[in-house]
Amino acid sequence: MDRATLAAYDKEAAAFAQDWHDQPAPVDLQEIVGQFFIKGGATADIGCGSGREVAWLNADGFPAEGYDASEGLLNEARARYPALRFARAELPELPDIAANSFDNLLCETVIMHLDHALIAPSVRRMFELVKPGGIFYLSWRVTRGDDARDTHGRLYAAFDTALVRTELAAAELLLDEEVVSASSGKVIHRIVARKCG
Repeated sequence: MDRATLAAYDKEAAAFAQDWHDQPAPVDLQEIVGQFFIKGGATADIGCGSGREVAWLNADGFPAEGYDASEGLLNEARARYPALRFARAELPELPDIAANSFDNLLCETVIMHLDHALIAPSVRRMFELVKPGGIFYLSWRVTRGDDARDTHGRLYAAFDTALVRTELAAAELLLDEEVVSASSGKVIHRIVARKCG
């Protein structure tokens, strides 16, 4: 994770969490999960933030645990959802998580906070965690032109989608689209991939 981005999330975790929980429900994401994810399958949310999606996944029949690089955001998640499981893990390594662990893996608008050199290995590592036949949902906020930083100092990397597609060349792409998020109102790119085997 970009250090300035991580520092911003740690410093302002409560404010970011409140903002996310005040946003409209991500009904478009929920519809995609309902359409593609394996019901009842072990599910991971990588970059879970304050736990909003982990809570929804668990409530909707996808037993999920959340992982994030920010201790500040994890503290927010644990305070909001004390019965759910959250752990610290940072891309691209995601240490202590075994390959082929999850039927479903969600990574919602996270990889744009990574240095360009870490995007491909992060996608590769997350895909390793998915069981054969499992589903990988990946999205990121689209930045045109050059990398940018917001007023909090968070990195928004501008990168070619081919960087991601190359890492998923052996997968079956079930969805590959650029849309406006129903929750944040930002332009995002989404890919849903099934791991063959």
